[in-house]
Amino acid sequence: MIRALSFDLDDTLWPITPTILHAEQRLQDWLHARVPDIAPHWPSERLRAHRDAVAASRPDLAHDYGAQRRHSLLEILDGRAERDRLVEDAFATFYAARNEVALYDDALGCLEHVATRVRLASLSNGNADLERIGLAHHFEHRISARDVGVMKPDPVIFAHLCVALDLAPAQIAHIGDDPDMDVLGAKQAGLFAIWLNREGRPWTHALRPDLEVSNLNQLCVWLDAHLHASAE
Repeated sequence: MIRALSFDLDDTLWPITPTILHAEQRLQDWLHARVPDIAPHWPSERLRAHRDAVAASRPDLAHDYGAQRRHSLLEILDGRAERDRLVEDAFATFYAARNEVALYDDALGCLEHVATRVRLASLSNGNADLERIGLAHHFEHRISARDVGVMKPDPVIFAHLCVALDLAPAQIAHIGDDPDMDVLGAKQAGLFAIWLNREGRPWTHALRPDLEVSNLNQLCVWLDAHLHASAE
């Protein structure tokens, strides 16, 4: 019997691309206001490429997107007076906007529904702040790659989830959009793996998800049926 659900966040409860584009624009606005001499040399596309280069060169930061962005900003602002303060101001601007998410239409209703039926946790490689977003109260545990030190699909982060919930892997269902990070990661760690496939993409792996849904309303219907069948 499933006794807990863990949710991926980015591209599961909200779309991440418009969120990041919005945050990058806020960062651009900050650069033009605070360091106007270098801002024209660092459009969003170049900033993004530089952060990606940092990620590639610093595998020790792979699990911490915030640390990657701070390191990128440190290099971009190298030589500036009060560089560290500027970096923190720039990152704070970006991070505030990164948490200004627009939920999918089915997200809030689903969370409210399933929270009355099973225990909930979040399990994310990203650095969203559920307190700022206003969803933290739905989740008993909020687990991020940054805090654990490894990313999905590493089995360590799924094991951390099981320990936090004090449940066996088979008692936890994990739902997410990413076939590798969420579905295969959960399956290989022994969890019940649910693929949220909003775009109708084909499945390309030999190991299949335990359940596929095209929206979170279908998750609610499945969970009710599962709990009803388990109670009989």
